[in-house]
Amino acid sequence: MKFGFRIPSFTKRIAARTSVSRIIRHNLGFKAPRGLGWITNPKKFVYNKVYNKTSWGCMVTLIFLLGIPMLIIVIFVRMV
Repeated sequence: MKFGFRIPSFTKRIAARTSVSRIIRHNLGFKAPRGLGWITNPKKFVYNKVYNKTSWGCMVTLIFLLGIPMLIIVIFVRMV
């Protein structure tokens, strides 16, 4: 299991959009409604659930790193 930043893979994104199983599933109408991924692929559902709870995007870190200095500046300005 990976912890930390999510690094997007463009090759996996393209492969997922052009897979034969996806084309068949979408053309025949065998799509499961949103939220029922645990029925179609329970292993992937559990992995994604853990991954989404333990990883964070790069914007969260960026906001955190920029937010602390801004907070210190605001406090310092109010004291003067």
